[in-house]
Amino acid sequence: MMEFLASSIERFGDRHVLAIGGLVIGLLFGLLAQRSRYCARAAVLECCERQPALRTSVWWLGFAVAVLAVQLLVLMGGLQPEVSRFIAQPGSYSGAVLGGLLFGMGMVLAKACAGRMIVLSGQGNLRALLAGLVFAVAVQASIGGWLAPLRRSLAGLWQVDPGPDRNVLHLLGAAPWMGSVVGLLMLVSALVLFSRHHRGRWGLGLMASGAGLCVALAWGFTQAVASQSFEAIAVQSLTYSSPSAEWLMRVLSSDSAASFGFESGLLPATFAGAFLGALLGRDFKFEGFKTENRLGHYMIGAVLMGFGAVLAGGCTIGAGMSGGSIFAVSAWLTLLSIWLGAALTWRAHKALGWSV
Repeated sequence: MMEFLASSIERFGDRHVLAIGGLVIGLLFGLLAQRSRYCARAAVLECCERQPALRTSVWWLGFAVAVLAVQLLVLMGGLQPEVSRFIAQPGSYSGAVLGGLLFGMGMVLAKACAGRMIVLSGQGNLRALLAGLVFAVAVQASIGGWLAPLRRSLAGLWQVDPGPDRNVLHLLGAAPWMGSVVGLLMLVSALVLFSRHHRGRWGLGLMASGAGLCVALAWGFTQAVASQSFEAIAVQSLTYSSPSAEWLMRVLSSDSAASFGFESGLLPATFAGAFLGALLGRDFKFEGFKTENRLGHYMIGAVLMGFGAVLAGGCTIGAGMSGGSIFAVSAWLTLLSIWLGAALTWRAHKALGWSV
């Protein structure tokens, strides 16, 4: 397998191989996420209603599979978490917390997270498509535009240096195999919850598990390419904030866009996978805005998510699932803050009598 990868890199170049890998994994994730209705926002709202059931069990199962699969990959030597951006680069805990809170608030207002917006767009939801475009603009503005100074000042409140202490397991003094044990316990609890609310629907469970496995596939694939390439290759997994801005710049001006890589293949393939899933399940339907949809909520939510994703270093998938699966401290802070921000926004909606 590694010989085939090495020959492919030599023949096509590492960037094109990464883009092809992103296409394959993105297509698979988009298809599985659409068919399983994988959604972090829906899981949060169920928990806020104190009824963790259908959507929570699907999300928790996918996340548990991601954590266990990634930790087994680490034990087998197929992934070195210490070279990922979550650990090998300087970070910000203030950015993780504040960005996560803002992202969670925006996620409730826009009725989807970044990855879910792509999936919904693929099945014909024009509200999600417009919100996704606004999200991409907000991401780019936060990276190097008008919102960048504010983002840098908030991130500078509590910065952290790169190193092993950015890993939860190392910080707690746990053995490397403890990550797999935690992942296994998460999976057992997820299976119990899923069986309680989806009795007899194990096909749905397999699709949710497959969505989680895509996180491990992405980590393992980019690590394998990095080990065979003579260039500096980022070891990464699924993420949808930076690719959104990347594709926005590529559409507007090819001269200022980033070179092709894993992320450039990931986003369009996820859209295509969701479109394919919608066709297979006969779910494709154009949906526009209605009076009760509150266009302003969608737009404000998209801006909050875009700014929050850049500040936190990722979204529910890019930081929550991908970073959480390698037990990065900042990723877990982001994930918990997203849930808290979403819960506070849900409570505000209830107090104001708005639909969630």
